[in-house]
Amino acid sequence: MQTVGGMTELEYAFLFALKKVNSLELGDFQPFYNNLPVDPYIKGNYRRRRLSRFIVTGNQLIKLPHGYLFQSKDYNPLLGDVKREFAELDDALIELDSFRSLVLAFSDSCKLHPEAEIGVHQIRTTCSPESFGNPAPEGIHQDGTDFIGIFSVDRDNIQGGETHLYTAKKEKPVLSKILYPGELLLVNDHDFYHFTTPIKPQIATQGIRDVFVLTSPSLLTD
Repeated sequence: MQTVGGMTELEYAFLFALKKVNSLELGDFQPFYNNLPVDPYIKGNYRRRRLSRFIVTGNQLIKLPHGYLFQSKDYNPLLGDVKREFAELDDALIELDSFRSLVLAFSDSCKLHPEAEIGVHQIRTTCSPESFGNPAPEGIHQDGTDFIGIFSVDRDNIQGGETHLYTAKKEKPVLSKILYPGELLLVNDHDFYHFTTPIKPQIATQGIRDVFVLTSPSLLTD
């Protein structure tokens, strides 16, 4: 068995996992990426974003009141200690069976407590021939949560956008993977740093990378 960083791939499987979520209709999500508001906290207008938080009760999602995203500078040197506010996810998106299945897949895979709070970030990163898009402008980082899920919804006309996991910032990545539509990467945030490389178009027109990022705890405050 291949060894990475002194640990076997099997041992690493307890710390991160890549899975294909086959029960989702990815096309259900597409209309909801076309009306995302621009992320006002990032220069360049290349990132669009919404954010809501939930708990799972049985097989149902309970949406929690609006909150503010907050991370310390220890985790986010670019926007740490800033109370950030984003528009809520579209109600029609939340009602989709595919959306519920995605959140349940994250909760079940991470074996979350039934009352654990889950933050769901809906993010589109764009690029053009004149400007690259940067999915992780804060660089190699941790989020300051317990578990992270990165779910790929769409990649259109882009190169790059490769997700890396590291055991330390100055080490080589133990995982380098382009996440293709339908793939969900689950990460223990205590054990890994993560980063996604910039994107650029394959041909001279706009390119997009659409993802959901799920975290538990949600990192949202009232």
